[in-house]
Amino acid sequence: MQDSERSRIETAERKQLSLLVLIFASLYAFLIIVPAFLAQQFIAYPLMKSGDVLDLLTPLILIPLYWLLFKLHQDSQPNQLETLIFLLLTVIWVEGHSIHLASNSIGHLTQDIPDSEIATLTNFYDEQLSHYIWHFGIAGLSALLIYRQWRNPLSQQLSRLRWELIAGIIYGFTYFIDVIESATTKIGIPFALGVVIFSLLQGKNKICQQPILAFFLMAYALASLLFLGWGLYWGGFPEFSEIGIID
Repeated sequence: MQDSERSRIETAERKQLSLLVLIFASLYAFLIIVPAFLAQQFIAYPLMKSGDVLDLLTPLILIPLYWLLFKLHQDSQPNQLETLIFLLLTVIWVEGHSIHLASNSIGHLTQDIPDSEIATLTNFYDEQLSHYIWHFGIAGLSALLIYRQWRNPLSQQLSRLRWELIAGIIYGFTYFIDVIESATTKIGIPFALGVVIFSLLQGKNKICQQPILAFFLMAYALASLLFLGWGLYWGGFPEFSEIGIID
C-alpha cells in the first residue's frame, strides 16, 4: 500500500473513531437516563412501563458500539485472549442489565405489598445484585477499552480532541448519575479515580494519539469531581430518589 493511500485510510479511521466515541456516549446517556422518566403504561401490554420497552434496546444498541470501540482500527485487531475477556465482560454486562430490567419492572407491581417476601426478593435483585453485576461489567469493559487504546495508540496525533471532550462530559455526567442512583459508589468511585490516575501517569504523553483514553479520562475526571461535590454537600452519597429529586 502506498504511503499516501495508507495516510488517507488512517485519517479516515481517526475521524471515524472520534465520531464513534461521541455516538457511544450520547446513546449511553439516552438509554441509561430516559427510561426512568417514561413511567406511563405501555399501551400494548399495560403491565409494562414504556421505559421498560425502551430499555429492552439498551444492550442491542450499546454492546455493538462497545465492540466497534474495542476493535479500534485495522492495524490493532484484538488477539484471542482479549476477545475472550471482551465476551466474558459482555456477558456480565448483559446479565446485570437483564436482571435489573426484569426485577425493576416487576417491582412496580409490588409497591402495595412492601413487606412481602416477593417484594423483598425483587428489591434485592433490582437494587443490589443487578446493580453490582451490571456496573462491574461497565467498569470492566471501560478498563478493557482503555487498555486496548493504551497498547495501540494511533500512529499520528489528533490535532484536537473536541469530540472526545464533549463525549467525556456526556458520559461522565451519566456515569455519576447512574452510580449515585444505583448506590454502587463502593466500586464506581474507586474505579473512576483509578482511571484518572492511570491515564495521567501512563497516557498523558500520548493523549492525542489515544482518543478513547482521552475520552474516558475526561469522563471519569468529571465524574470524580461530581462525586466529591455530592459527598461534601450531603455528607455522604444518597440516591437522587432518597432526597426527592426523582421519584
